[in-house]
Amino acid sequence: MNEVPTQVEMAWPTLQVLEQRGGSASRQEIDAGIAEILNLSDAVLEQLQGSGPMLKVHYRASWTRTYLKKMGAIDNSRHGVWSLTDSGRQLDSGTDFKERFREIRREDKRSPSKAASADSVSAGDRQSDLPDDLDGDLPEEDTWQDALLATLRTMPPDAFERLCQRVLREHGFTKVEVTGGPGDQGIDGMGVLRVGLVSFKVAFQCKRYKGPVGPGHIRDFRGAMAGRADKGLVLTTGYFSTSAEREAVRDGVPVIDLINGPQLCDLLKERDLGVRTETVVNPAFFASI
Repeated sequence: MNEVPTQVEMAWPTLQVLEQRGGSASRQEIDAGIAEILNLSDAVLEQLQGSGPMLKVHYRASWTRTYLKKMGAIDNSRHGVWSLTDSGRQLDSGTDFKERFREIRREDKRSPSKAASADSVSAGDRQSDLPDDLDGDLPEEDTWQDALLATLRTMPPDAFERLCQRVLREHGFTKVEVTGGPGDQGIDGMGVLRVGLVSFKVAFQCKRYKGPVGPGHIRDFRGAMAGRADKGLVLTTGYFSTSAEREAVRDGVPVIDLINGPQLCDLLKERDLGVRTETVVNPAFFASI
């Protein structure tokens, strides 16, 4: 496809991806699976939703999941893992499925809360060129992440580096030091990660971006860490372009691990770093196993 697919066009591929992956998948796995099934080009995948930072494909895919959830076809955990329901497994890709999906969207847009939300959005923010998306709103799954990313982007650069340092420590890194500043040559910090009996020296870079991190950043960072670290890690509040993701795993050079904005949000949430969560027992989940 040479254009960003509509939500209706993404609905059945979303269910296909979940079925192919054993009934459950992360947001990232679903988005990648949709791109593969629909054969989306890099140019399509890198289109921004409005002024960003969200990619248009991810925005529509998120709304697609929201409406499939309202249909009862899929469900999600608080960790962002989506799964097929019994009802979802019984669906087929025929006209009835597409019409039911469209009706769910129409019902949602007619709801009083959505109407009020749309009324509060300025004309310049409306996505009038996207007739298959809900104007001026965000998918349920991305609302808290959007608010968190907006907060992260207002942090001073040195504070954001210290936050990334804390995230790495909370996830098992030791000897984590922030080295950023004039003359840092693109390396903001170093740490040690022990995996079993083996330890790796890891260089990391923090990018407080709203837009894309391109392949040039990955190449420069790889050059800066040469001879100084065993592995490299780049964390950003933005996203990595498709070409940057390819550059990170290019054959013949050290692999660079990438953490994008939504993934960084999930890491903060996992360790309760600036994000408060509530624990509630859901008996229906255990009954459905």
